[in-house]
This record gives sequence, structure tokens and C-alpha cells, in this order.
Amino acid sequence: MAQIAFIGLGVMGYPMAGYLAAAGHQVIVYNRTTSKAQAWVAEHGGAWAPTPALAAQGADVVCCCVGNDDDLRSVVLGAEGAFACMAPSSLFIDHTTASAEVARELAAEATRLQIGFVDAPVSGGQAGAENGQLAIMCGGSDGDYGRAEKIMAAYAKSMTHLGAVGAGQLTKMVNQICIAGLVQGLSEGVAFAVNAGLDAKQVFQAIGAGAAGSWQMANRNNTMVDDEFEFGFAVDWMRKDLGICMDEAQRNGSDLTVTRLIDSYYEQVQAMGGNRWDTSSLLKRLPRKDIAS
Repeated sequence: MAQIAFIGLGVMGYPMAGYLAAAGHQVIVYNRTTSKAQAWVAEHGGAWAPTPALAAQGADVVCCCVGNDDDLRSVVLGAEGAFACMAPSSLFIDHTTASAEVARELAAEATRLQIGFVDAPVSGGQAGAENGQLAIMCGGSDGDYGRAEKIMAAYAKSMTHLGAVGAGQLTKMVNQICIAGLVQGLSEGVAFAVNAGLDAKQVFQAIGAGAAGSWQMANRNNTMVDDEFEFGFAVDWMRKDLGICMDEAQRNGSDLTVTRLIDSYYEQVQAMGGNRWDTSSLLKRLPRKDIAS
């Protein structure tokens, strides 16, 4: 069993760190809001630290799951950042959905310090984290990935090594691009079914096992029909992720016409007050007879 520091106890990190403790690892946590770190310790044992550096001190592995590039830099670099106290030959696993650029930047600094580094963004949402069923996309050396794999097994349904540092983040971008299109299509389908006078839930039960089926349909069609949008990944975070995708597309010459359009739709959802609604709330901007009547 390893001594592990876990930095970032949001809706994803909190249960992920819990699975590490349940697997028998010695876990010390850091969170910007101290009360959340204290609550985690009360629930799972282990310990909490007041800075990322102190959490990382003596750790074999440091896992991180924070909000964005700037958050990531703030908990990794500087006198109070994790790298300040990580020993040579230790390993940093980053589960943040961030840019490939920041992954390479931090990996270069880790290499200078003789620290292993794996970028390992996750997919599966809050439910996947709580159930220990995350899909993890990884970039890094073969050796670093092999070490990380043993740790991530505590909360992963699947793990894939996709290449050098940055490959994990690039793959997560593909994931978010695909989800954006799927959710918009599902939203239009729900609205169409309602406006056509069909029993929308029955419709999606009928088509869910066919070619139109997807995770989004299986897990969100009923809540969408019920006008409920409090399930997991928030619109604010999706717009952050799509911004990363579009920035990378400018660098590599990709055409993200649909993604840019759907990002503008999420902007409309934010204007409706839906910043914290889940991503299926694209439906809210579409006219439906059940809502209009």
C-alpha cells in the first residue's frame, strides 16, 4: 500500500480519494476549503494538510483533481505547491480536465525534479466517481503509467494509455466534443417527442437499445423529460472544457463548427441562470408544449 496525497475534494475528487482509503492506502488530503478536508477525514480516516506541499511531503504518489489550468498551477508550483515537497522518484497523477499545454509544462518541471508525471483526466461524471467506475485517459511514459495504473485501479472502470504526456488531455477533449453533439441531439429529440404528443419516456425506451442509444440517453432522458437538471457535471465546467477544445483546435487546424455552436447554446443556458445545471439542460432553451402550456 502507498502513502498518497489527494489534492482537490470536489464532486469528483472527494469520492475518488475515498476509494483510495478504502483500498488500504494511507491518504492525506488537501482542499482549498478546509472544512471539506476535515469532513473527508471524519468520514474516511487518514489526515488533512493545510497546504498542497505539506500534503505531498513524504508521499509516494500525489493525485490531483482541481478546476482548471490556473487552479492546477496554483496547487503544484511555488513554495506551497505539491512539487516543492515531492521526493525524487515519487509520482504525480493529474485527474484535472485541463489543457495539453499545461500538462506538458508541469511534466517538464516534474522531469527536472525527477518526479514521474501522468495526465489522467476522467470521464463518467459524479456518478462514475461515486461508484468507482471512471474511464481514465492517460498520457505519460510507460513506466509512469504502469505505476499510476496500480493506484487508479481503486476508482477506475477502465484505463487507457494513449501516448506521451498530453495525450490524456487531448483524448478528454475528444470526449467532450462528442458529448456536446450527443446532448444537443438528445435535447432536440426530447423536445420533438413532446411536441409530437408522444410519451417521451416510452419513445426513448423503444429507441435506446438501437442505433440511437448512448450513455447520455440511458442516463439522462427521463430526467430531461421531467425537467430536472441537477445531476452531475455543470454547464460552467462544460463551457470551460469546450473552451480548451476550441483553443486546441486553433493550434491543430481542426474544424469544430458544431462544438462552437453548442458552446454558444450553453452560453444561452448560463444567461437563463443555469450555470450549475447539468449539461443536459440544453433542453431548457428549446420550446416544448409541456412547458409552454
